[in-house]
Amino acid sequence: QVQLVESGGGLVQAGGSLRLSCAASGRTSTPYGMGWFRQAPGKERTFVATIRYNGGTYYTDSVKGRFTISRDNAKKTGYLQMNSLKPEDTAIYYCAIKYYYGTTYYTAPRDYEYWGQGTQVSVSA
Repeated sequence: QVQLVESGGGLVQAGGSLRLSCAASGRTSTPYGMGWFRQAPGKERTFVATIRYNGGTYYTDSVKGRFTISRDNAKKTGYLQMNSLKPEDTAIYYCAIKYYYGTTYYTAPRDYEYWGQGTQVSVSA
């Protein structure tokens, strides 16, 4: 089993920055990819960014150039640096992991095996 705990959410003004963290514990010794997703009130959970076990990254178009996903394997922690935040970025942000090798980028929530509890990000205009 794997446990994921997100932190770093909060309330910021438009144009501000936040850095989310996702700390993993448990069975994390095999290669895994990490994804960040978000869910706004009344909407489906959607893909934000993902990082493969070897560091390759992929983003949804709306956050390219503003968000950066990274990971520190020694600390078993992933990060999502969010700059130039907009009100439409307001959502609960979730991290998730999927065990796999290969070069695929997984962007569907159903592809991921373990999830954190989420952290609220609110951006005021």
